[in-house]
Amino acid sequence: MPKVKRGRKPPPDGWDLIEPTLEELTKSMRDAENESHEGKRKAETSWPIFRIHHQRSRYIYEMFYKRRAISRELYEYCLKNGHADENLIAKWRKTGRVTRISVRRAYAVCRVGSWMKRK
Repeated sequence: MPKVKRGRKPPPDGWDLIEPTLEELTKSMRDAENESHEGKRKAETSWPIFRIHHQRSRYIYEMFYKRRAISRELYEYCLKNGHADENLIAKWRKTGRVTRISVRRAYAVCRVGSWMKRK
């Protein structure tokens, strides 16, 4: 997570509400990056990093869209400064039910709109 540059423009109101959680997630991200990779497959080394990245973006998403605890200005500030992944949040905002379809041992994600849901 990038450091907050306090010299230019101060963060929007409400920053002190989410800052401790983001700092904690940053600390755990550093620990995951510095963790020993001995005896792990190449893909396994990045799993904790992806999990923490996902958790940080999900936290900001829920604070803005679900709980309505932060302002739009603070939400956009977090996206602009790299505290959350904008594309990942856009994926969560899509409507419809997500289903997994198995086609010859490969899985595909299919979004089913509300008009196609079984009643």
